[in-house]
Amino acid sequence: MPVTNKLILGTVQFGLNYGINNTVGKLDQSAVNEILKTAYHLGIRILDTAEAYGNAHDVIGHFHDAHPDKIFKIITKLPHHLDDHIENKISNYLAQLKVNSLEALMFHSFKTYQENKTAGELLSKLKKKYKIKLIGVSIYTNEEMAEVIDDDHIDLIQLPFNLFDNLNLRNEILNLAKKNGKIVHSRSAFLQGLFFKNPEDQHTVVQNVKSELLQLNQISFQNSISISDLALRYTLNQPNIDHVLIGVDSKEHLLENFRSAEINLDQEIVEEINKIQIKNTDLLNPSLWKE
Repeated sequence: MPVTNKLILGTVQFGLNYGINNTVGKLDQSAVNEILKTAYHLGIRILDTAEAYGNAHDVIGHFHDAHPDKIFKIITKLPHHLDDHIENKISNYLAQLKVNSLEALMFHSFKTYQENKTAGELLSKLKKKYKIKLIGVSIYTNEEMAEVIDDDHIDLIQLPFNLFDNLNLRNEILNLAKKNGKIVHSRSAFLQGLFFKNPEDQHTVVQNVKSELLQLNQISFQNSISISDLALRYTLNQPNIDHVLIGVDSKEHLLENFRSAEINLDQEIVEEINKIQIKNTDLLNPSLWKE
């Protein structure tokens, strides 16, 4: 299987203005249509979305309506605050997205999962009705992942993994997840664009990881390989990660990422990346970033 088949297309920018390095803003329907047509042509078949991503569900649904020969598998996420009407909510998702079933339904955060563990049994019943193929949780920390691994209701775990949030931090927990039969998806391959920021930028987060950004730029320069190529290929290179989630803001951006995915990465470069160690792991969580 080509490694590019591991790609999943994120859709947060279909419904929201998102990312530290985002200069485009929320995408309009025509731009989304071009991205999705290109993605389908490239062999990408899974979209990652959420109720919390503005009107992303409707935007995807409009595309499916207009292109019935290009229906994507959909992973979506429940909101942070759940009520007793989960089954109705799922029916609404299917109607919005114009699909018959979901590839996966995920708890949007570990907190949502913790507060709604009883929903796992209901979701498992809905799997038997073929409305949902997989049940998942989006997590941040290794401690969260360790708890989720022990839950038999959970099939899929999504976690951050990238040039900074690397094997230094994640290797042991990834091995444990696969040993326990979990499907693993990674997100934040570009850490919301942080890797592309100028190390001299005065943004607080950039300054707090300035030395690591300089280290990354040196690896890029010495090996004549772009940061984008490094970031995507490093993540795709991991055998314990089943799929890699990326976000794009144009068809051209998608094609650029697809080319990056096909670049070979020498083991020596991988080992240099694994030496990068962010001691303050809060800096790896964009939800904790402040200006």
